[in-house]
Amino acid sequence: MTDRKTAENLDADQAPEELSMREAARELDDAGLCLLPIKADGSKAAAVRSWTPYKVQRSTPAEHDQWFGGGRAAGIAVVYGAVSGNVEMIEFEGHAIRDGILDEVTEIMEASGLGEPWTAILNGWASESPSGGRHYRVRIEGGDVPGNTKLSSRPAREDEYSDEERQRLREKPNAKIVRVQIETRGEGGYGLVEPSGGTVHPSGKPYVRLAGGPGNIPTLDADTMAAIRDVCRMVDTLPREEKAKTAPRSKRELPAGAVRPGDDFENKADWPEIIGDEFDPIFTRGQTTYWRRKGKMDRGISATTGHASDRDRLYVFSTSTVFEAEVPYDKFAAYTLLTQGSTTAGAFKQAAAELRRRGYGSDPERRRLTLVSSQFSDGSSALDPDVMPETAEDQGPALRVASQRPTLDITNEAEAIEGVLAIMAAEQLPGLYKRSSGPCWVYEDDQGNPLVKQLGTDNLRAYLAEYVMTYSVVPDPLTQGMKEVRELVMPKTCGTILGRRDWPLLPLRGIVTAPVVRADGTIVQAVGYDRATGLYMHPRVPLRRLQAEVTEESVERAKKVILGQMLADFPFVAPSDRAQYLGALLSPIIRHYVPGPTPLLVITSTSQGSGKTLLMDAFGYIYGLAVTQWPENDAELRKAVTAKLWDCGDPVIAMDNLPNGHVIKSPILSSLATSATWSDRLLGSTSSVTIPNDRLWVLTGNNLSTGGDNARRTLWVRLDPNCPNPDQRDEFTVGDLREWLEQNASTVVAALVTMVRGWLAAGAQTVNTRMGDYSRWASTVAGILDYLGVPGWLENRDTATSTMDEEAQEWAAFLTAWHSNPDLSTRTVTTAELLALKEVVPRLHNGDLPSPKQLGHWLKARQGRYFEELKISLVYDSHKKQNTWCVQKYEGDR
Repeated sequence: MTDRKTAENLDADQAPEELSMREAARELDDAGLCLLPIKADGSKAAAVRSWTPYKVQRSTPAEHDQWFGGGRAAGIAVVYGAVSGNVEMIEFEGHAIRDGILDEVTEIMEASGLGEPWTAILNGWASESPSGGRHYRVRIEGGDVPGNTKLSSRPAREDEYSDEERQRLREKPNAKIVRVQIETRGEGGYGLVEPSGGTVHPSGKPYVRLAGGPGNIPTLDADTMAAIRDVCRMVDTLPREEKAKTAPRSKRELPAGAVRPGDDFENKADWPEIIGDEFDPIFTRGQTTYWRRKGKMDRGISATTGHASDRDRLYVFSTSTVFEAEVPYDKFAAYTLLTQGSTTAGAFKQAAAELRRRGYGSDPERRRLTLVSSQFSDGSSALDPDVMPETAEDQGPALRVASQRPTLDITNEAEAIEGVLAIMAAEQLPGLYKRSSGPCWVYEDDQGNPLVKQLGTDNLRAYLAEYVMTYSVVPDPLTQGMKEVRELVMPKTCGTILGRRDWPLLPLRGIVTAPVVRADGTIVQAVGYDRATGLYMHPRVPLRRLQAEVTEESVERAKKVILGQMLADFPFVAPSDRAQYLGALLSPIIRHYVPGPTPLLVITSTSQGSGKTLLMDAFGYIYGLAVTQWPENDAELRKAVTAKLWDCGDPVIAMDNLPNGHVIKSPILSSLATSATWSDRLLGSTSSVTIPNDRLWVLTGNNLSTGGDNARRTLWVRLDPNCPNPDQRDEFTVGDLREWLEQNASTVVAALVTMVRGWLAAGAQTVNTRMGDYSRWASTVAGILDYLGVPGWLENRDTATSTMDEEAQEWAAFLTAWHSNPDLSTRTVTTAELLALKEVVPRLHNGDLPSPKQLGHWLKARQGRYFEELKISLVYDSHKKQNTWCVQKYEGDR
């Protein structure tokens, strides 16, 4: 009444709005509220330089008179929180009122036991904003007023978008446009109140009082107000994502009909059986059930279920439970937290296992690997059909083809080893063979030459990765079953397999690069592995078709190609040199028909440019040739031999351009030329290997000679152009032989094979030829050359031995001088007496005479051996206790 009278006594010329604003300010101040003036420009901003001080200190009546007097247009606002006596404002936006949110909240309040305090709020000081929203105030005791809080929101509808929001979506299509429905103004916030109007609000409409006033603000305790806020939160419809720790990890699609235990539980379980020990259901409104935690006062809501539109989730508002507040939990996640105490990946796994034991979910099938169909063969399919053998019996072994890679479970190492060996035994590993030292494969170098690769641990692992689908069976956290996971064989498993004494693989006994004769006289001519011999055919040149039958005409054509064209212009010293080269040229074809070693082929000439290197290279054009440098000493020679035998697949190995006039006097070569196998330690390894010595060894050089035992282990091919500058010769029958060989290598191979096939068809007659360890080979070659009508085979052997063996010549001269000396030849003599023949006594390497002791060792090493027709005999002088010597002449028939 006093305020009203005061207003009536104001000057008549003052505007009614000013009287209303002053009265309102006085009313608010009387209620203990802190006020602020608001700019009349629609910004809702405070009309003071800074309103921060008014968060802690109430405005005064004098300030009110200043702000709201003098005819200045302004709005009025209340600062909420402690400065206004712990007052908080709850605001329902206009669209929330239109959506019925106030009615929904009121219904929940009444059902949850909060109807009485909520009614007091609604009937207290209630205002309507220009946009149609509702503002309600409440004074809180027993606790602080929270800051401004958004309690409920929803996604904005498209028809609600502002121009600015539409532009934002154009720039960021995934942006979220949200409409806040319920929020509070609390500590540190302010809100406009009636009678603010006009340009204070962007709409130009006033704030209107609906009920009560500042003096009717109800007072509630802090707990009740917290429960009211929780109810307001329950009508929030803004989608909330499950956190990783409250939901299982993303799930992959299962096979048709398969159900995870967690998914099955989600469909079958009810919330009461999951959270019944933690919450009590209060009521259900639509699809939403409201829950109160056990032990809580008989009013308020702690959680909801069924509120989300996409999935039935538990949403807890209370912070006094084991659940994280304001985080959605599906049934499986809630069950996991309550039974396992956490929601880690391991906890979800344990919970799923427990549910499976309880009968939830289907028994999962093991998740199988997806196998890619592929084909593998031994390589024969790569051969041009035009060069394949003609007759069915000559086709060789059938291809080993697999429709897809074999699969192998390697979960258990012992079973993995057995499985790999079983796949080997089933011949499902194409191109994998064994030698005495272990599994190996055949491959080509950059020049197309065949090589053999002995497998180490990494090689075997890489091979199995390519040709076998290996996997391990491991638990599947997504299906709670088992799954197959692609995994390579472990290195230690490969090492164990390689450490065996034997392997169920086809044996690789050698590589051949042209058709060869088997032991039974048949021909190996199909590309790839030949079971009958264990040989791998890797042709150096395309193979020509072979006639089913060999005719005399075809043999004559073959002789013309080899003798009339290829070898026509070489300056052989004698027919025997040509015959011996042809015998060597045929040797790779008959090598496996006549097992055993072959002599060293030494091609020597009187000068450079005579054609010795060209004869050596011819082997390369026809069969493939591995060339190594002549080593400096026997140790290096042994390493070179071992290296070539170990991985080189070429049937001919050459040591080219020995020093001019070199004496071949190596015990390593002596052993190599007489051994069917070669044993040595691999370079860089501690293991020794034994390798078949199935190669033809070729040495070239000018004016070469032999020493020691190498003379009888040598097959000589001598060239003598008998002209100066032999490299300037031309007008050859075939022109450039190298170019001719490049174009006709297939024809040359076919011609050589035809020669051998003709001899086989004619009865394979041999000509008995004595050549020590090489007698069988020499007799076979003699038979082939006799069939071909090629003369001279080994006719120069004795001459070559005497003329090309420097050591033999030296000792023959010494014994001849000894036998011609009447004083020394008619009795036994000592080594000291023999040194009197100093002109002919064999010398040391430096040219000095040997000592009597050295000469004695030499004589003893050669006793009983004939040099031409003379031999050395030892006679022990028991009286003088020393060895004496005599020379004897052979008196029998040669």
